[in-house]
Amino acid sequence: MMALRLGPRMRIILIMNKLEAFGHIAALAIRGELVFPTSVNAALRVQLALDDPECPVDKAISLVLAEPILAARTVAIANSAMFNRSGAPMITNVRGAIMRIGYQNLFALAAAMVVRQFGAKIADPDLRFKAEKLWDHTIAVAALSRIIARQVTGVNPDTALFAAIVHEVGGFYLLSRADEFPGLLEEDPENWHSASEEIITREVMRKLCIPEPVAEAIEGLRDSFMSIPPDTLLDTLLLANHLSPVKSPLQEPQRDLPPHSDSAIDLFIDEEKLESMLAEARIDAIEMNAALLV
Repeated sequence: MMALRLGPRMRIILIMNKLEAFGHIAALAIRGELVFPTSVNAALRVQLALDDPECPVDKAISLVLAEPILAARTVAIANSAMFNRSGAPMITNVRGAIMRIGYQNLFALAAAMVVRQFGAKIADPDLRFKAEKLWDHTIAVAALSRIIARQVTGVNPDTALFAAIVHEVGGFYLLSRADEFPGLLEEDPENWHSASEEIITREVMRKLCIPEPVAEAIEGLRDSFMSIPPDTLLDTLLLANHLSPVKSPLQEPQRDLPPHSDSAIDLFIDEEKLESMLAEARIDAIEMNAALLV
């Protein structure tokens, strides 16, 4: 079948429609009128409770038990190799699972539920495919970020895991709205919608109670370069994105490393260590994905 070639006039019309759609969604986001799937509300309740460092463990347990899917995923991930490398006895209850993984990782699990639910109601098969590929990318980056934080940058590994799980939340939200706005996420070489996308991502992160340091690192992905040697949360996410075997299916903003980045990486990660990290991340990504899809 011959591909349809758009003339300059039709291209301008499509760009204007796209800009209008992004502007409309951004305006709603600024007013706090974000359209979330109803299933997201339960995860948000858990996140809001866990955002309080003084939240009693019994309250956290009751909130998790009230959501069977979250309860199953909490126990599953607590028994995964990521959190049980020593081969300790299998945990069979939510209390034990929370004590093993900690509040911060429970917070990340709730966020993962939110991210997944954005794609649950997408009707268009092409958009659903993109949502699934974006999830695969997210999990790959999350597994790598945790390892990079522990072995390279020295930032908190749990924070790195959480930041990676939500680093594409703006893209997931736009995918969830793209059914209503055909062509919203079509290729855009000129990046006309950049400012609106930044606003939307920022407001979605605010709605999801993403801590400010994490939100700042995610926003920095758009146009920042990694420092050498890497030592921040932003550096961790940049390096994980660069090394991820699964790339985002959405047109990405600048997320590159400095020129000659591969040789620059050799300065702080030798080849043997890099291969070991990538192998560990592949296993963790498989286990994490299995636990989160319970």
